[in-house]
Amino acid sequence: MLKCEGVLGNHRVSTVQRRRLVKIGVGATGALLGSWLLEQRGAVSTLRSQVILDKLSQAQIIYLGERHSNPDDHRAQLIIIKALYRRNPQLAIAFEMFQRPYQGVLNEYGQGLIEESELRQSSEYDERWGYDWEFYAPILRFAQAKQLPLIALNTPTEITRKVARQGLSSLDESDRQWIPPLSEIKTDDPAYRAYLLPFFESHGGQGHSRGFERFVEAQVLWDETMAEAIAQFVRRHPQRQVIVLVGQGHILYGYGIPSRVRRRLEEIQQRSLIFEAVAEQGDRLAADYVWITRKYDRLH
Repeated sequence: MLKCEGVLGNHRVSTVQRRRLVKIGVGATGALLGSWLLEQRGAVSTLRSQVILDKLSQAQIIYLGERHSNPDDHRAQLIIIKALYRRNPQLAIAFEMFQRPYQGVLNEYGQGLIEESELRQSSEYDERWGYDWEFYAPILRFAQAKQLPLIALNTPTEITRKVARQGLSSLDESDRQWIPPLSEIKTDDPAYRAYLLPFFESHGGQGHSRGFERFVEAQVLWDETMAEAIAQFVRRHPQRQVIVLVGQGHILYGYGIPSRVRRRLEEIQQRSLIFEAVAEQGDRLAADYVWITRKYDRLH
């Protein structure tokens, strides 16, 4: 089932999934119903946008759910980061794109001790992530210039693959140093399991099988590892507001990372924003806010 690995990270929410939650009445992280955040000519310029940015700035953790291969999403992320920095310069930026063993390298770059090219090489970015470096480079440069902490979130690829093939029980002590304790990896949420099942079946899997259990374990491990990294940073730096750059599939409807951060930090204020090419009825319910970008024809 390796083909299923990472299938949620770049997932684009479907209209059917959106409409399933029409009656809930609150956004994905518990905020009031989400509002549209509209990008106009590459800048946050409308009154409505300013209001929403003000609301985002009241949260300690802000998720910006991207479509990894869409350059419009990454341009919008930088716009939002800059706007939030103007409101509160005590920011930190957390990246799904960097895996936890490379936190030291990310620290060195943030402190100006190494060049950007060395960060890319030493973090094994191209092998472990692989999307266009220039999608994230402007954000990294801004963070370095402003001396903002950078957080490596992701599970090492080798561990995710091992779990997808053999399950959590196959992990040894060297693997476990990069992930939460196994007792904190919760795979029993029936709603999340039901949400994952169509993705597994779309890759030829059978529900209620050992393969599905391993698929769930791999996906949940991914989310729990990133949630733990976020929670650990917030506990150490409670004055910092954390902006999380992550694939949409890890935050939709509050599943994935937000629910697992909330389990660790019960009183934390979180808000989620996703990017969409066009506005469709019901979009608001997948996240607290939706940013409408120009149409991008190569959505994945």
